[in-house]
Amino acid sequence: MTPSSIETPATVTTPYDQLGGAAAVQQLSHRFYELMDELPEAYTVRQMHPDSLQNSEDNLFEFLSGWLGGPALYSAKKGHPRLRMRHAPYAIGMVERDEWMLCMTQALTEQVADVAFRDRLIETFAHMANHLVNTQSGHGCAAGHRPAS
Repeated sequence: MTPSSIETPATVTTPYDQLGGAAAVQQLSHRFYELMDELPEAYTVRQMHPDSLQNSEDNLFEFLSGWLGGPALYSAKKGHPRLRMRHAPYAIGMVERDEWMLCMTQALTEQVADVAFRDRLIETFAHMANHLVNTQSGHGCAAGHRPAS
């Protein structure tokens, strides 16, 4: 699932371009993880991550780059994202989904002035987050520990 492109008569603008390219995607990824670290309301999802969020931030930037229509950095390094498979070891319920979406929605709200574009991105992220829910209860890693990445 990817955000749709915006077509004009002679050009196709990707969400990556509309957002502002690599620097903007990097900023979004950074702010997202800052919020996860800062917001008490994101405590449960934050506990699913390692102490340092740098690797997670790098992975998100690389994933979003390709997902939004820019360079496929993540796929070039790690192959197809296979989001459900990569998140399967972690119990993701509605609490984790909602906390993740809280951080992403706030990061997008702070960064994206175009309300229609921002709302479309939030809706698309919500579909992706819903797709990753794999348990009724959630609250952490199914194996009882945090992921390494």
